[in-house]
Amino acid sequence: MIVRQFLQWVRQAPPGERAEATSALARAYLYSDLSADDLAAAEGAMIMLLDDASPLVRRAMAEAFASAEGAPQIVVHALASDQPDVALPILAHSPLLVEDDLVDLIATGDTVVQVAIAGRQFLTRGLAAAIAEVGSAEACLTLLENPELDAAPFSLDRIIERFGHLAPIRENLMARDDLSMAMRHALLTKLSQTLAGFVAARHWLGPEHAEFTTREACEKATVALAADTSYDEVGALVQHLRQTGQLTAGMLLRALLSGNVVFFEEALAELSGMSIDRVTAYIHDKSISGFRALYREAGLPDVAYPAFREALSSMRAGLLVGEQGGASRLKRRMVERVLDACMGERSEETASLLALLRRFSVEAAREEARLFCDDLVAEADIVAADQSYAAAEPVLIADEQSCTEMELAIIEAYQSSTTSRPALIEADQSCATPEPALLELDQDNEIDPAFISAEQAYTETRLVAA
Repeated sequence: MIVRQFLQWVRQAPPGERAEATSALARAYLYSDLSADDLAAAEGAMIMLLDDASPLVRRAMAEAFASAEGAPQIVVHALASDQPDVALPILAHSPLLVEDDLVDLIATGDTVVQVAIAGRQFLTRGLAAAIAEVGSAEACLTLLENPELDAAPFSLDRIIERFGHLAPIRENLMARDDLSMAMRHALLTKLSQTLAGFVAARHWLGPEHAEFTTREACEKATVALAADTSYDEVGALVQHLRQTGQLTAGMLLRALLSGNVVFFEEALAELSGMSIDRVTAYIHDKSISGFRALYREAGLPDVAYPAFREALSSMRAGLLVGEQGGASRLKRRMVERVLDACMGERSEETASLLALLRRFSVEAAREEARLFCDDLVAEADIVAADQSYAAAEPVLIADEQSCTEMELAIIEAYQSSTTSRPALIEADQSCATPEPALLELDQDNEIDPAFISAEQAYTETRLVAA
């Protein structure tokens, strides 16, 4: 009966009132103790209201049913496919939408729909994979910012591949603790490509020059990244570099001249197919014949072999001892020794190798000069601090002497008060015992009874007069 009256009224009511009445009907469906007939009638009325011309009415139903498990399935699914303004509460919160429904909505919906689904609680890995595969950049960023996210590694790889060039997504990924070194390197590569395109678009450098510069910068950053990589992850990083075609002889030579022997060993094991123990034995063996065979098995260019051979010889000679900067920067003494040795075998084929070693030499010299200047500045700060302390020391000594004098004065005053304490006690005792003369004076000063009677008579006279 009530539903019938509602349907008769709703045909003539304005949109705002229809929306309020629809919301009330939806809440009554969820929380009121309605009979089966009334529930069926209410559900039919709400299905009819799905065709209401005003989005306010449909939005009111969506907000009422957003988090309700007892909402009508037909109404919820219809609202989820409505225009975004109406569907957002259902997409973001409804527990009645299963994974298949949401995946279909991600594939067919626009950015607003994808962002709403990406922000849902208890997001499954399947939904995360769907958003990573076909979602917009905004949806992927919302997905990464979702605290409930439990994405598979391949989903993160897909986001990096599609949107790693965008700074917000790149920064969000780099802040994750569970990001592998291979993923971090993929982001580094995306950043290098973005910078190369930006420089070329601004005509600051030619396209080829920009690409060459960023490639070398990427190799330098890769070696620095490998230096900070745990031993267990170095192998995975090397595999990633090989799969992406970035494990070059130039990168391996840079790593070796930087003292990153672990990365060099893992790379040769990956390229040659030998076990890491066997590769390590060949590299540290005093006989160079074993390394020569390993080098050839790894498929590295013959023209670069003299540089690797001399670098290993320098490492065995102890040129890495006492070097600063860890395994993330080129060591100047090693680079210059390798360059001098390769200059003795100079030929047309080694021209590119010599050019690479000269660039390494310049870079190593600049890094060493930068570290030297940093040390000088640090020493200057220490000297300035020492001088400031020396200047303040006389004042501190004077303050200390003044404090000592004050302590002596306090001790002396305390001793004086201790000496005078018996006399004060005796004076207190004498004051506590009244003298006989004072007692007699008090007795003499007692009030005369005749004086009291005269005072009372005077007071009564004044009252009568009044």
